[in-house]
Amino acid sequence: MTVGSRMRQIGWAVVLSICLAGFVVLTFRVNAVKSEVRLAERQIIALERENLLLETEFETRANQQQLANWNRVEFGYQAPRADQFLDNERELAALGLPRAIGGPEPIRVARAPAAETTSFPKMVSPVTGQPADTDEDRPEGERVATARSLSDRLSDKVAFETAFAEFSE
Repeated sequence: MTVGSRMRQIGWAVVLSICLAGFVVLTFRVNAVKSEVRLAERQIIALERENLLLETEFETRANQQQLANWNRVEFGYQAPRADQFLDNERELAALGLPRAIGGPEPIRVARAPAAETTSFPKMVSPVTGQPADTDEDRPEGERVATARSLSDRLSDKVAFETAFAEFSE
């Protein structure tokens, strides 16, 4: 080989390595700019959210001021005073008035009869396909306590005293 061709190969290698180094530097610079753009976008989104929050707060306070003005001028509402509160249920009951003539009847709630006469079939076990045992079919010692109405459970003095004794211990 000649010296000129050897120098030409070294020159090309130097130019190629300079291009490669420039490419790497340019890639890092582009990634840095992209990172700055993403950071700026995040800051813009955060500022937009803060702006929305402040606008909402401003509108809320403006509405509160408007409501306070209406309250004072139009409606004449006032904050409750300490003497307007009741100490116990007896004072509340003393405020009640008997039903006026022509007043509405008290609201009554429907209740299912105690002996249910429905046309539903008996419960069937999904495993065996046989009818499930009802409480009446079981022997006396294996019966499960049935659900009672709330008034029955509250009026049961023994159950109440037992529950209260367990709670107080």
